[in-house]
Amino acid sequence: MSAPTSKSSPMSGLTSADAEDDAPDILTGFDGAAEILRAWGNGLRPDPDLTVSQWADRHRMLASRASAEPGRYRTTRTPYMREIMDRLSPGDPTQRVVFQKAAQVGATEAGNNWIGFVIHQAPGPMLAVQPTVELAKRNSRQRIDPLIDESPELRERVKPARSRDAGNTMLSKEFAGGILIMTGANSAVGLRSTPARYIFLDEVDAYPASADEEGDPVTLAEARSLTFAHRRKVFLVSTPTTQGLSRIEREYEASDRRRYVVPCPRCGAMQWLKFERLRWQKGKPETARYFCEGCDEAIAEHHKTAMLELGEWRATAVAADPSTVGYHLSALYSPVGWLSWSRIARSWEAAQGSDEAIKAFRNTILGETWIETGEAPDWQRLYDRREAWRPGAVPTGGLFLTAGADVQKNRIEVDIWAWGRGLESWLVDHVVIEGGPDRPEAWSELAALLDRSWPHASGAHLRIARLAIDTGFEAPAVYAWSRKVGFAQVAPVKGVEGFNRSSPVSGPTFVDATEGGKRLRRGARLWMVAVSTFKAETYRFLRLERPTEEERAEGAAFPPGTVHLPTWVESEWLKQFVAEQLVTVKTRRGFSKLEWQKLRERNEALDCRVYARAAAWIAGADRWPEATWRDLERQVAPVHAEAPDDATDMSAGRVRRPRPAAGRRVFRSTYLG
Repeated sequence: MSAPTSKSSPMSGLTSADAEDDAPDILTGFDGAAEILRAWGNGLRPDPDLTVSQWADRHRMLASRASAEPGRYRTTRTPYMREIMDRLSPGDPTQRVVFQKAAQVGATEAGNNWIGFVIHQAPGPMLAVQPTVELAKRNSRQRIDPLIDESPELRERVKPARSRDAGNTMLSKEFAGGILIMTGANSAVGLRSTPARYIFLDEVDAYPASADEEGDPVTLAEARSLTFAHRRKVFLVSTPTTQGLSRIEREYEASDRRRYVVPCPRCGAMQWLKFERLRWQKGKPETARYFCEGCDEAIAEHHKTAMLELGEWRATAVAADPSTVGYHLSALYSPVGWLSWSRIARSWEAAQGSDEAIKAFRNTILGETWIETGEAPDWQRLYDRREAWRPGAVPTGGLFLTAGADVQKNRIEVDIWAWGRGLESWLVDHVVIEGGPDRPEAWSELAALLDRSWPHASGAHLRIARLAIDTGFEAPAVYAWSRKVGFAQVAPVKGVEGFNRSSPVSGPTFVDATEGGKRLRRGARLWMVAVSTFKAETYRFLRLERPTEEERAEGAAFPPGTVHLPTWVESEWLKQFVAEQLVTVKTRRGFSKLEWQKLRERNEALDCRVYARAAAWIAGADRWPEATWRDLERQVAPVHAEAPDDATDMSAGRVRRPRPAAGRRVFRSTYLG
């Protein structure tokens, strides 16, 4: 019996040469020597030379706890994934595979197939990266453990976690010839822990801009594979986010930009599916049909299965790096029974009127980036539509107050904003405290604002629920003051680049502070704020269409997010409020990115708005249930109800309740810290 001397036996872990030397010892003392010798011979037989998709069809079983369609994996269910998976096979020269995709197209299972293939067929060190360490742990429990448990070939290679010295932990799976390490993009330690031949980067657009302040997570992770030269494989997968910031779009644009073309069942014309060719009767998404580019005839969805089987990937560009291939796929290709064309049409109709919903549709359904509109609104238009209410008063609709403080060299500027349902907001007060951070009296005046209250239209008095103060200038002084007044009402913040709609504020993290020349470890709690997100949101809110006076008289409400500005605000403040615009710039590497640039030198009003908005996020306003909002409304309601029918607050188009006959109620809800 002969076999390649470098081939290891999966059963014994020995090379053929080692096995031949040790065979007499192995057989000594055992009955049934023939059976053992037969098993030993089977161990020397090379594993079948399979691609990733072939391995998945032969060995992959989907568990009911991890899949909506349990049972044997079938590549024919998602035929567009075949080429993508096979590019990850060792026999293919491709080194980097980029997949910009929609949700519900089978990408996650394809990545798991690759992990199973590596463990069974091509052992080596592998790094799998999720956006956070917590998500990596969840993925290990919900995806990787079932992957191993349901496949006998994998179970015998990865020892159970309960075994002594198994090498099987939540974030690490050892197997003969290799190891799978799972980590989060927010952990620089995890990203640089070990060299890796295989790297699976999942949902890269959700990665933080920097891993523990040590650099781009994708760059850090890919650096682990450089020692493997031409034998490495890197798989980058993600639904995209914002144009100019999306990592996956940047990688796809630099690739050969492959599209999956399918034939028309009527005329045979090959085409890639576009959303604009999905048509239906307005209000009847169940009538959705796809119209062929060639014959312009309607295609019913039941033809999709055959179309996908006959489809093929075609490059639409020349890659800058021939070792990189890129793929793009929308949910229009989602197999029958997953996400139907009628559901896509229904989702589009439901998204109308909401930028956030349309953005989610473009990202998760079309697999395309969202184009952020960052053009500065006209300050004169804002000036013309100001509304009348007296300085320092909270109009009806405002339910709690936050403040944003911007520390300058010779002053501290503070804006107090009232917030209501749907993040509708009103500028309540603008305070300028003379003197910079080196003047103790300035800090005393700022502290006094925390004890002050502002009268509500109902007769209640509201205090500032949370004040967010920028640490960009003289951070030690800000930390010292924040420690003195307490972090329950004050949140030191630091702006960071980039958009993050899912969590625009992160923290708090403990930072060192200085007091009286003495360094205090973990002396302050700092919040990180994705200022781009809140600037773009503010500009979007400023562009919302408002009901006319006639419509308001008939009971029409302002749309959620409406920004109300008072007549007492001056033109200089308004110019500061729209002092920046979002532009696309080229990096030194030739990539595009979005960047906020000043149109004028002073922009304190915009900065204070961003900090006050961050304070509302920290207070929890973005996550409150309906019961909380109702409770806030009860707490600011007047003691004596029965407002006359004609008592209308023309400043906000709402009924204004009379003030209580006597007493002064100061409101600071327990929801606000």
